[in-house]
Amino acid sequence: MLDDRTRYRLLKLLQENPELSQRRIAEELGVSVGKTNHCLRSLLDRGLVKVRNFRDSQNKLAYAYYLTPKGAKEKVRTTVGFLRQRLDEYRELEREIEELRREVGATGAEIHGLHRP
Repeated sequence: MLDDRTRYRLLKLLQENPELSQRRIAEELGVSVGKTNHCLRSLLDRGLVKVRNFRDSQNKLAYAYYLTPKGAKEKVRTTVGFLRQRLDEYRELEREIEELRREVGATGAEIHGLHRP
């Protein structure tokens, strides 16, 4: 289905903007409308999202996607997982930066414009 980052972004988008069209959701996520439709159907089937029709002056029939209580819990779980993943990546990047600094420092070269935090 979706990687953790895209799942997190989709649930966040739906929570903050339930009235977004599938085309707009697809644009925000950088995926196809077909994939967006498939993912939304999956969320509906799992009871994480409910859909309501509404009428508006520009689009005679449109949909709004709302997170259910179960969907809100899934968003929290996904957010925690995504945060852990990003923190792990951040720590690894910090280690890599420190290693590069030591490597450059061992050569006696100066790093212009790069300062330690």
